[in-house]
Amino acid sequence: MKMPKEIRTYCKYCNKHTTHTVKLASKSPPRSLAIGTRKHERKLKGHGGKRAGKVPVKKQGKRQVVMLSCVECKKKTPRTIGTRTRKKLEIIAK
Repeated sequence: MKMPKEIRTYCKYCNKHTTHTVKLASKSPPRSLAIGTRKHERKLKGHGGKRAGKVPVKKQGKRQVVMLSCVECKKKTPRTIGTRTRKKLEIIAK
């Protein structure tokens, strides 16, 4: 899927349509002290039994998220592109 580097869209902070620069949103690493991570680590500890680990089924695609940053006020807003896409998002210069 291709998307232009700059798009003109509504900015909720400026309360008008302005030019936004488009950037692929990167996922932050998981927190090591979150309760779910600690639970999972505890489950993996020790010997024997079936351990929690890899999920056998993979999802068909992920919802692509882009960060739109307003040129005027420099505020950022995330935007999800449609439904699940199989292809990676590609940002092209127009």
